[in-house]
Amino acid sequence: MNYVISICNPKSAGLLSEIHKDLGIREATVLLGKGTAVQSMLDILGIEDNEKRIFLAVADREATGKLIEEEKNRLFVGVPGHGIVIAIPVKSVGGGKTLAYLNNDKEFIKRAPESAAPYELIIAIANSGYSDTVMNAARKSGARGGTVIHGKGTGAKGEQKFYNVSIASEKEIVMIVASSSQKADIMRSVISEAGPASDAGAIVFSLPISEVAGFGMFSPADNGKKD
Repeated sequence: MNYVISICNPKSAGLLSEIHKDLGIREATVLLGKGTAVQSMLDILGIEDNEKRIFLAVADREATGKLIEEEKNRLFVGVPGHGIVIAIPVKSVGGGKTLAYLNNDKEFIKRAPESAAPYELIIAIANSGYSDTVMNAARKSGARGGTVIHGKGTGAKGEQKFYNVSIASEKEIVMIVASSSQKADIMRSVISEAGPASDAGAIVFSLPISEVAGFGMFSPADNGKKD
């Protein structure tokens, strides 16, 4: 099973919902977000704004592959400005009934996770207003771009802090897809310039990605083949 994250433009959200429905993918959650491309890049690509829709869903390996192909063919994922889709392996699911529901009652075949992922999802949770600081630091080490989601901490009543991180305050979650070879440098750069010791107060971690489309010249889903 994979946790599939699809990031698209608002105009493509309805079509992406149809694709999920056609493939029998259940429980997709849609979040509002924004891209991190600078205005000059938006002008080059002919994009009016940075607003994004982020779809979160659980799918088995077969459905994941079909979803990625459909997004390439119908949403033009892979063309600059049309979004990306990534798949993160799910380690465990809470109960057999939940697994059966998410898997549409199909027989579940256990597979060993990949030993090494060519791409990783870097997640930086920063204080509100500091997503640009995080991205500027990440770009210095090769990051191409990211997506920002707004959120709020769940600390107890009253302001609490861990180093410089306000636990219950407004947050900005920056998601960056990077190659595994770049991951460490990007994370070090973000921690150095926007980590807990800074005003940004960012907490940074990463997750392995089993499949990706719309990032780089080719993706693992293509088995590394170029036309």
